[in-house]
Amino acid sequence: MEDDRSPTFAQLLDHLFREVHPPSRGPYTYAEVAEGIRKAATGEGRGVTASAIQQLRTGAKRNPTRHTIKALADFFGVPAGYFVDSEAAERTKAEIGLLAAMRDQDVRKVALRANGLSVDSLKMLSTVIEQARRLEGLTTDDGPQDLNLDD
Repeated sequence: MEDDRSPTFAQLLDHLFREVHPPSRGPYTYAEVAEGIRKAATGEGRGVTASAIQQLRTGAKRNPTRHTIKALADFFGVPAGYFVDSEAAERTKAEIGLLAAMRDQDVRKVALRANGLSVDSLKMLSTVIEQARRLEGLTTDDGPQDLNLDD
């Protein structure tokens, strides 16, 4: 029996469409994903149609084959386990979130400037950022949670 809290395949695929795309443009189209999968499947001769991808994303189709799972995972650059293991999905979503944040040039500038700072300086910087987020009414729990500067 599937855990009711686990995201569906459609939700996971939708997340990839919304978050994983080149920084200078919006999400991939179904046709672009199908074409990318077709080009990558040179020796296998098996592709996935744009309409099948759309049906999987909307939940109209719910049982993708292992080939389809692997092809979609490869296209979006995530492990195939993202679609079948809730822990892998959460880890991958956190990584995608960090990469999406890094698309913002101002965020990237701050991160690059922090490179090489001591642990104490990073802790202080983290505290300042948390205070600034509170002052601007932003939540403090929507970033990566596994940053441990105590090691």
